[in-house]
Amino acid sequence: MKEIDFLPTWYKSDRQRQISYRTQYVGIGGIFLAMVMWSFIATRSLSKTAAELALAESKSASAERAAQEIAAIRDEAAHLQEKARTIEEIDSKIDVANVLAEISFLVDRKTVLSEVEFVAEKFGGEQEAKPNNCSTVKMVGDNFSGKESPPLGDVRFKVLINGVASDASDVAALICKLEDSPYFCQVVPLFTRNKEMKTAASAGGEKFQVSEFKISCNLANYRQEEPYFAKGAQKRKAAGL
Repeated sequence: MKEIDFLPTWYKSDRQRQISYRTQYVGIGGIFLAMVMWSFIATRSLSKTAAELALAESKSASAERAAQEIAAIRDEAAHLQEKARTIEEIDSKIDVANVLAEISFLVDRKTVLSEVEFVAEKFGGEQEAKPNNCSTVKMVGDNFSGKESPPLGDVRFKVLINGVASDASDVAALICKLEDSPYFCQVVPLFTRNKEMKTAASAGGEKFQVSEFKISCNLANYRQEEPYFAKGAQKRKAAGL
């Protein structure tokens, strides 16, 4: 059987055209919807990226400020350490008041001191430079010219005591007291000599004999160890080698 199509050609063309338009409308709508969604996603992503960038910039600025503060603190710490080293070098590590109190305790009424001098010396052998007396504390007089700088660092203090006593036995007694005192060591009498003195005119101007003296000793606030080779030599000598 043969089918007969009674629809006109123009109707079929219009129908196909409408279907084509609908397909195009649907495609365009889908593309527009996709573009709207993509724009929304892109805008959101851009906002998130901008927020992250602002946060990163804030963190970077905070890190830079923290780095500057750390650098300033390090500079201040280095400056304070330098000051501490300087203070450590110039610190005499002695209490002059206590030393003078000990000397006053050891000196009896028959002895009068005219001068007490503290001389700073560097540790070392006998051939080192002469001790500098710029760190001197004197009871009477001071011959410091200011041209020499005091020794810094680890130093020992020599105490020079000048005075007069009624008799040479009083000088010997003072030397013994200094040797027995825990404040002093290496006590050496530099000189002792008789000296004639005269009383005041109001007392009759009588003459009498006294013993003038000068004593040198070191403050016993340090311990100096012997060099390693010297210890080895002593051990070999003790072993009979």
